[in-house]
Amino acid sequence: MVWLVVGLGNPGDEYSSTRHNIGQMVVEVLADRNKARWTTHKSRTDVAAFKIGVRIDAASVIIAKSRSYMNESGGPIKALAAFYKIEPSKIIVIHDELDIPFSAIRVKLAGGDNGHNGLKSLTSSFATSNFYRIRMGIGRPIGQQDPADFVLKPFSSAEKKVLPEFLLRGAEAVESLITQGLEITQQNFNT
Repeated sequence: MVWLVVGLGNPGDEYSSTRHNIGQMVVEVLADRNKARWTTHKSRTDVAAFKIGVRIDAASVIIAKSRSYMNESGGPIKALAAFYKIEPSKIIVIHDELDIPFSAIRVKLAGGDNGHNGLKSLTSSFATSNFYRIRMGIGRPIGQQDPADFVLKPFSSAEKKVLPEFLLRGAEAVESLITQGLEITQQNFNT
C-alpha cells in the first residue's frame, strides 16, 4: 500500500517560516523522523520516501512539497499522484487552518475547502475532495488584520516556543492515520 502525504505551502525562503507553510514544516519533520532524503521530481515537487510498519504490513509513504505556489499546487500534486498511481483516497494533505485555535489539530476525510486556496486547487485538479486532511490550527488574526496577510506572516515569539511540539504532533497524526486509521487518529489527535 502506497500513501501520498502532501505538505501545503509556498516555495522560497520568504515563505518558509510563515503560518501558511505549516504543512511543509510537518512533512520536513516526517522526513527527519524517518531519515528520508528529499529529491526533486519532474512533477514540480520535492519528494522523499520511507516505510511505516514492519514486513509485509509496511506501508510505503511518499511525502511531497509542491514547488509551485499554494493556489497552483493541485497540478503538480495530481501529476505526482498519477506517476505513483495513487488514488485520492490514499492522499493525506497537511494544511494551515484559520478556524482552529493555534496548536490544535483536526483530522478528517473529505469536506469543503473553507476558502483555502491550496485545498481549492487540489479539489479542482482531482475533481474530488475525497482525500484526508490534517488541519493544523493557526487561529485567526486579532483585530482588523486581513486573514490573507496573517497567514503569510511568521509565527509570533510565543507560538515559536510551542511550534516544534505542534509540528511533531502533526507528523505523529500522519503516521497514526496510516497505521491506525481515521477513527483512532481522530480520537487521539482531534483536540
